[in-house]
Amino acid sequence: MSESKYFDKIAWSVTAIILIITILFMNGPALGIEVMASTMGYENRLFDNTRVHTIDIVMNNWEEFIDNASSEEYYTATVVIDGEAYKNVAIRGKGNTSLSNVASMNSDRYSFKVEFDHYDSSITYHGLDKLALNNLIQDATMMKDYLTYTMMNEFDAASPLCSFAYITVNGEDWGLYLAVEGVEDSFLERNYGTSYGELYKPDSTGFGGGRGNGKDFNIEDFVNNEKPAIDSEQGMPMPDRESFDPSSTFSANVPAMSSFDPSQMQGNAPQIPDMTQGESNSENGDRFSFGGKGGFGGMGSSDVKLQYVDDNISSYSNIWNNAKTDVTEADQIRLIESLKKLSEGDQIESVVDVEKVMRYFVVHNYVCNGDSYTGSMIHNYYLYEEDGKMAMIPWDYNLAYGTFQGGNGQSTVNTPIDSPVSNANGEDRPMWNWIVQNEEYTQQYHRYFTEFLNTVDVQGIINDAYNLIKSYVERDPTAFYTYEEFENGVEALRQFCSLRSNSIALQLENGETTNNTNYSDASSLNISNMGSMGMGLNDRNKNTESTENNFDKSKDFTSPQNANVSQDMENIGVEPSFEKNSDTEDPEQSTKQPFTDREQTQKRSFNSFNVNADEMNNSQSGEGLWLIVSFSVLIIGLIIAKVYKH
Repeated sequence: MSESKYFDKIAWSVTAIILIITILFMNGPALGIEVMASTMGYENRLFDNTRVHTIDIVMNNWEEFIDNASSEEYYTATVVIDGEAYKNVAIRGKGNTSLSNVASMNSDRYSFKVEFDHYDSSITYHGLDKLALNNLIQDATMMKDYLTYTMMNEFDAASPLCSFAYITVNGEDWGLYLAVEGVEDSFLERNYGTSYGELYKPDSTGFGGGRGNGKDFNIEDFVNNEKPAIDSEQGMPMPDRESFDPSSTFSANVPAMSSFDPSQMQGNAPQIPDMTQGESNSENGDRFSFGGKGGFGGMGSSDVKLQYVDDNISSYSNIWNNAKTDVTEADQIRLIESLKKLSEGDQIESVVDVEKVMRYFVVHNYVCNGDSYTGSMIHNYYLYEEDGKMAMIPWDYNLAYGTFQGGNGQSTVNTPIDSPVSNANGEDRPMWNWIVQNEEYTQQYHRYFTEFLNTVDVQGIINDAYNLIKSYVERDPTAFYTYEEFENGVEALRQFCSLRSNSIALQLENGETTNNTNYSDASSLNISNMGSMGMGLNDRNKNTESTENNFDKSKDFTSPQNANVSQDMENIGVEPSFEKNSDTEDPEQSTKQPFTDREQTQKRSFNSFNVNADEMNNSQSGEGLWLIVSFSVLIIGLIIAKVYKH
């Protein structure tokens, strides 16, 4: 009897321990136990940014693909990354306005999206499911996106990884691109663990947010305020172009829109008006709201601003329609409740990841991006939500550093860090406004800004990137800018960042962070030298023939001079998509770096995401720690129970 009693106690104890561990394992985040982010494996491979990587796209119907790129239809390709081949991969043209801009410039240099798992869910690049290849349009520096993402990562804001990649097509030079980690499943698992939450990219149906959106957008129509096709009941209609008087809308003197070129503005460029005048949907009766709840897309819809409208799920269509994860009705209701608390300024720490969002806004407000959540367009950001708590994830900074408008840098360089919203007050953007509405949060934000200025070596990032890519830029056959324009752009970027850092330091020192000051003299800085929104659509077609002259789309890839590509594909296990010729050149030729004489530059190590194999194994083993412990306790308990029983 005594032995049986002990056996029962042991059995019940083991059961209780297993239940407790199981509860902790399954409900750790809800109980305040931080989820360990995953190390995927691709971080220190393709996104090792101490070198320029090589990506060869192998397709036998490349010409057809390029001719159809603006449709964003998927094509099948083999992608070879630094010598590793991935067959049966999907590729399509990518972009919002850039698709139409490239086409209007008579260029073939589109951005691309590569989906490793599109046709076969088992295929990834060392855990990476989606990859963006950005064409660096409107960026004479070739590094505005790169600099911003790198600063975000160094400052511990959740941000995509990126690196420079030189692209070849069927072995022929195509150009220098920026490889960017897709903000999808792999990104979420890397940053938030396997049990991640929901992801959205709030945007309008006309200006991006998903495949097919924005391809019909014309930059000239926007600059010229072309009349949008909207129902007058949805908001204030725009005037006809012929009868439109810019001086009645802008506060500054503006040239005739037919000849407007932002890059030629030498004074303070006129602010693009916030196209949101109309009916308000909140208590702020004087707030603009072009189109009310649905409105004219991202330029004023309350949901894209992350404002609380009401409890109706249908009032947030610009969020749901651009969900990147599978969203349930319960997810929608939970997010609406979070937006309500956010707009009311109530229980902020329960609905906002305070530290991550502050760190995001520190870097975001440093780079002055008018093509963003705080700008007139109100897009180009991801919203992450988990258990009711929200965070911001950055995206698309090729028009940052004031280049959304361009012109003289005086005003932009001295933009107050507490007043970053274009043509509106902070109350119009609740995800930002909570920071400046509470003195404690404002001071914390200022401390983070001081930390950023003291710890992130902005000039070092610029100089290392410049030394790394300059020889590639010089020989890029499809680049939108000349090498001289690249040099001028990088110098302008250096000046902007130096002056911006000085201005912010003095703003913080003197407590003048709300109103525009003139702490830095940027009167001689032409921001447009970095590449701007009107990058030549009106008065230049530079490099129009560059792609056609330097890359022959109709070239016979079975010819002897290209047979080495076929041979190399076979060497790495890829079945070539074109016939192999026996008269081959040196079989090692096609695997060489495009520029063997590039300068050896000082290597920069970003510890935030460059990990070695030991760290990878530790992270992966740590992720399954709870499961191992649970099984161990179970086995030990069963062994003890068996011993006592006998």
